[in-house]
Amino acid sequence: MGDKPRHLLDGYKVLDFTHFVAGPTTTRLMAGMGAEIIKVEMAPHGDHARAFDYIRDGRSAFFVQQNRGKESLCVDLRNPEGIDLVKRIVPKVDVVVENFAPGVIGNMGLGYEVLKAINPGIVMCSISALGQTGPLAHDAGFDFIGQAYAGITALIGEEAGPPYMPMVAIGDVSAGAHAMGAIACALLHRERTGEGQYIDVSLLDTYFHCQTIGVQLHSASKGAREMKASGLHHSLACPAGVFKGQKWWIIILAMTDKQWISVCEAIGRPELSKDSRYARARDRAQRRLEIVRVIEDWLAAMPNDEASLEALRGNRVPVAPVLSVREAMEHPHLIARGTVRTITDPILGEFKIPGFPLRFSGFPEEIEFDAPMLGEHNAAVLEKYLGFSASHVAELESAGVLHRAPH
Repeated sequence: MGDKPRHLLDGYKVLDFTHFVAGPTTTRLMAGMGAEIIKVEMAPHGDHARAFDYIRDGRSAFFVQQNRGKESLCVDLRNPEGIDLVKRIVPKVDVVVENFAPGVIGNMGLGYEVLKAINPGIVMCSISALGQTGPLAHDAGFDFIGQAYAGITALIGEEAGPPYMPMVAIGDVSAGAHAMGAIACALLHRERTGEGQYIDVSLLDTYFHCQTIGVQLHSASKGAREMKASGLHHSLACPAGVFKGQKWWIIILAMTDKQWISVCEAIGRPELSKDSRYARARDRAQRRLEIVRVIEDWLAAMPNDEASLEALRGNRVPVAPVLSVREAMEHPHLIARGTVRTITDPILGEFKIPGFPLRFSGFPEEIEFDAPMLGEHNAAVLEKYLGFSASHVAELESAGVLHRAPH
């Protein structure tokens, strides 16, 4: 019996050509499960996230959050000698992840067919805004571009007003998580067959995959029904939306008839659950303004929002205050579960980041690690995988094939 692995993916090795959010999410999750991540950064500046706010003493907290547990190999990928270095590492790894614009990695000479010839078992995943194929494939894109094309942005905002942009990277993180799942399944397939795989993940596909109601509603009704933006309240259910409290806005979701009865009990109006005007979900949606007024009047008359939340919770009504980022970071539930995690960085010191979102019974503790300085692991990676001496690495750094930031 050997030593127990430190986590599920212990022993798997990943070449990571990713930057910003979507790709780094994939490899961040894999690092959190013990995979060795060799982050190949383009000389001389590396991942553009290194210049993203918040920055102190040249160190980006954003970069640290996305890249803990990774090794930095900073290479001039415009130099044939740099490309050759990367190719020589490919036979030693299991996975390659990249999120350049479609075609870029191939133009570098590191496309899937090239890597597959070097390592037939390689699993390669490309993450892009709009996909590797299709009429829009070569358009420039970020998270919100995929969101707009997927019919998501159109559903955010008031019915007669402009659409709104959420201030979180829902598409980037979702695409990164989808990619991680696809890579894991491809590795399982390789265990059975020995075959590698090329995976194409896009933010657009991932966003469209989030369409739970709108697509089938429009298609199955032959266009008679259509989801549209509906502001603070759901268009198909009520009460289901954002209600004005005394301190907070409060989310109340009564998606079933049983939950509607529970709401009526909680607000002291049990007779409303027997009122024929509100008997069906569609009836309640059509009389939405009446129900919203009743609930908001009740919220205003309660001693405080905490009492309102407790009354609703006590009747098993799904309810939550709309917390600010600061309030969420301080919430005891998020802290207790490690959803909010405090880390210590050698330069930035102590600060909070989102914790690892996956929990496994056999590996209950998060792995402790730091984010790399630019090119910090040039010597360690090349000595381990290619047998290079420290002096040889220093020569490559002097020649500009490798780059290492002073630290």
